[in-house]
Amino acid sequence: MRKQVKNSYVVMLTCSLLLITGCFDDKVTKVDTLIINGQVYTGINEQAQMLDVAICGSEICGLYPSGKHHVVAKYTHDVTGKIVSPGFIDPHTHSLEELYSKDKNHNLNYLTQGVTTVVNGNDGEGPVDIAKAARELEANGIGTNVALLVGHGSLREQVMGRAQRFATTEELGEMSQLLTTAMEAGALGLSTGLYYVPGSFANTEEVITLAKVASKYNGIYDTHLRDESTFNIGFLAALSEAIEIADAANIHLHLAHIKALGVDVWGESKVAIEKIEHAQAEGVSISADQYPWLASGTKLHSAVMPKWVMADSKQAFYQRLNDVNLAEKLTSEIKENIRRRGGPTSLLITAFQDSELIGLTLAQVAEKRAIDPVTAAIQLVQEGEVRIASFNMSDADVENFMVQPWVVTSSDGTNGHPRKFASFPQKYQEYVQKKALITLAEFIKQSSNKTAEILGFKDRGQLTKGYMADIIVFDAKAFSANANFSNWNKYSSGVEQVWLNGQQVIKNGYFQEKLAGKFVH
Repeated sequence: MRKQVKNSYVVMLTCSLLLITGCFDDKVTKVDTLIINGQVYTGINEQAQMLDVAICGSEICGLYPSGKHHVVAKYTHDVTGKIVSPGFIDPHTHSLEELYSKDKNHNLNYLTQGVTTVVNGNDGEGPVDIAKAARELEANGIGTNVALLVGHGSLREQVMGRAQRFATTEELGEMSQLLTTAMEAGALGLSTGLYYVPGSFANTEEVITLAKVASKYNGIYDTHLRDESTFNIGFLAALSEAIEIADAANIHLHLAHIKALGVDVWGESKVAIEKIEHAQAEGVSISADQYPWLASGTKLHSAVMPKWVMADSKQAFYQRLNDVNLAEKLTSEIKENIRRRGGPTSLLITAFQDSELIGLTLAQVAEKRAIDPVTAAIQLVQEGEVRIASFNMSDADVENFMVQPWVVTSSDGTNGHPRKFASFPQKYQEYVQKKALITLAEFIKQSSNKTAEILGFKDRGQLTKGYMADIIVFDAKAFSANANFSNWNKYSSGVEQVWLNGQQVIKNGYFQEKLAGKFVH
């Protein structure tokens, strides 16, 4: 009897070490889909494993040593030589416009990067009524899963417009109630864009009050720092403010698109990392995401216009821009903001209603119009929405942040910038293949499991029995970015198969016209 118990224990231990879901005799197990002969990265393991992955309905129902099982599937996919991974999770996108549309709601620019879940509501933006947004998105049909943060800027605008002042006690109470309703409807947490209008008009205490509301629901505090450069309080001071907010509110701090932006703060990544690690040692929970590009992307007015000019309304904004009494002050501040971003030759127009100007720098537009760069900027922002790529980061800072165990992959995808179509393969090509800064396993973890842990997802981000079947298969030799700053909206290559909530939405590289995404929280 003892010998039988001992043998059973050995068998069970062997099964556990092999990371399979059970040991099988001759009994046949029936599943819906079986992915066989792949090099499997579960999102946890450091090396590829030869496992066959089974899908039953919307879930992963087994991982078995390749060929050493009795599993029969309705559909079998032999992916010999290919990488099998959890679907990637992008914690910072601006994809709601596409997801609400009828012709781009497939979110194919993300699916072709291997991304199966996107987060929206970052930078203090996005819907306040989370329940309504979730219903509309699922009713419309969406090509990826989507999760939502509640934007502080959106809360502020709904309650007090774009007023350049601190919130009153009554206004803060109203924002808190809106946030409570949103958290109860499944929001991931609170996001701020303290660099942007109207978030920039709020004081630290206002944000702490709201972060405490999100904390009650185990939400996170996701922030675009008040300053990533030297525009106002400075990068390191802005980082200190974010840590103060998280500590006071007892909430997890997630730093959006962490970077040292502009020549004034190049090299400060080392001090920033030390500051974060010190706070972590003191008990503050902190993570960050990062996109793998040396150029940021934003709107021209956000990049170079002083915040006080943009208060109240667009009409007031334009009136101030053309007020002769403000001309000297405006010129001085805009000129300095352009310098901070590397000068007019570093600001590339990537999206604008006048297609002839796309691909030109601010310096080239100024030359074309025979005016100075400041005047050109003032003219452009009044002619329509201008998106720019701002080449303002150093390789060393990008790499210093990337290797930190608390940093994950994101895109911050916006029109006009290749990050919207190519961030994940760009990171793989540049930092896994070319520079060998991180391993393939680390890249996959930073793009799936670690991100899921930060966001609080309990059933995504891993290839594990019982988890949702968000699974990608890609060719390690072909996984590549095709988008660049000249052609920012080209789909990536190399992702051959994608399952989303158990449904195959990309098969042999072709989209299957299935909208299998869900609202997740």
